[in-house]
Amino acid sequence: MRIEELNWMQVEDYLNRDNRCVLPIGSTEQHAYLSLSVDSILSEKVAVDAAEVLEVPVFPRLNYGITPYFTRFPGTVSLRVETALAVARDVLDSLHNAGFRRILIVNGHGGNNPVAAMAQEWMARNTDTRIRFHNWWMAPKTWAKVKAIDPVASHASWMENFPWTRLRDVAVPEKQKPMADLDHLRLLNPQQVRDYIGDGNYGGDYQKADAIMQQLWDVAVAETRDLINGPWE
Repeated sequence: MRIEELNWMQVEDYLNRDNRCVLPIGSTEQHAYLSLSVDSILSEKVAVDAAEVLEVPVFPRLNYGITPYFTRFPGTVSLRVETALAVARDVLDSLHNAGFRRILIVNGHGGNNPVAAMAQEWMARNTDTRIRFHNWWMAPKTWAKVKAIDPVASHASWMENFPWTRLRDVAVPEKQKPMADLDHLRLLNPQQVRDYIGDGNYGGDYQKADAIMQQLWDVAVAETRDLINGPWE
């Protein structure tokens, strides 16, 4: 259940019987022909789909993340590392103050991994609380499913192309894009990144059949739900 569909009294009642919650975090960045909000859309949807049957509240997604390498693509918004960590820390402090003690952070953006280290540091000071940091798309079962479908998969390729991340009347190329050299890519400045990857896809097909994507999504939702269920000790 989304926290936006509850009032404070309902949350207080929930906390009398459970102390779990889910916090999706993502980014606003280029994803080739897909929405600029892919990482935020997917982190929130997988969280909501996983938590719904458990009746665990999902907080609104954090839409901005750490993505300095894409800043030459219009529409990309990048937070400084210290800003992203400060925002996430303040959110965790607020959740703790309310009474939440088991928090699953569902992350949709690789650049946000510093938040995982901060969460470990935060738990060391708040020893009554457990936090899991879940990169949903590369969790073991989900990533294995990606590889089983097509080992050539990457940023802004088919593996992020779901009906809910596509844009109306935007066609994608039908030819598979060769994989970029990711080690080389990490050495480049933002303008060089744009020049090197072109449309923004790192490599792979741009789209797969919806039935295949639903199979992948079902695995991701089940894996996320298992983490919400625990164990938490």
